Amino acid sequence: MAILEVSNLSVYYGVIQALKGISFHVDRGEIVALIGANGAGKTTTLHTLSGLISADGGKINYKGHDLTKTPSHNIVTLGMAQVPEGRRVFSEMTVLQNLKMGAYTRNDKNEMEETLSVIYKRFPRLEERKNQLAGTLSGGEQQMLAMGRALMSHPDLILMDEPSMGLSPIFVNEIFDIIQAVNRDGVTVLLVEQNARKALSIANRAYVLETGKISKEGDAKELLNDEAIRKAYLGE
Repeated sequence: MAILEVSNLSVYYGVIQALKGISFHVDRGEIVALIGANGAGKTTTLHTLSGLISADGGKINYKGHDLTKTPSHNIVTLGMAQVPEGRRVFSEMTVLQNLKMGAYTRNDKNEMEETLSVIYKRFPRLEERKNQLAGTLSGGEQQMLAMGRALMSHPDLILMDEPSMGLSPIFVNEIFDIIQAVNRDGVTVLLVEQNARKALSIANRAYVLETGKISKEGDAKELLNDEAIRKAYLGE
């Protein structure tokens, strides 16, 4: 059953059409990867889903709600969270303060503390560094913080934008292990990722975005073995 259905979505930046009527869906419980070259429209897609950019055409249906005209802060309350490209942690705030910012839409303090304890179990380093300024963390730790902050809103669907960008290979493997663990805990994942091999290796299904259009879609493992995909995105 689809938790997210996108139909004929179009977005313009001035006279430039960034998304050219794309349609895709994400089923509850899946990891769906969105891969493509720089400038293909991947981040634009996520920003439009989360309300940071307004759609110029088409429809976004999330759990029965039409999101095309819904403000971003209301989208969070519906159970969608985004881990932004570049992590975007609040560098002058502590780790704990950053995490609490992720729960700003939640009113029950007891529930928030319970979620915080779950986050600390998932990311032990964040508990060790809870009073440390976020700007002093390593890149990998900041990525964990960005993911933890998004999970504090208790989302049903999490949008992840380039979670492996700029990380060492060890941290990349750790981040992808965490994405799979979060998914096993019941959170649906829409993953935008330059590391196509890694993304396809953990995803259920995938879509290939080229210059604002979806050029290919299918089972992630099949796309991983697709000769054209391997040449274009896997460097083979």
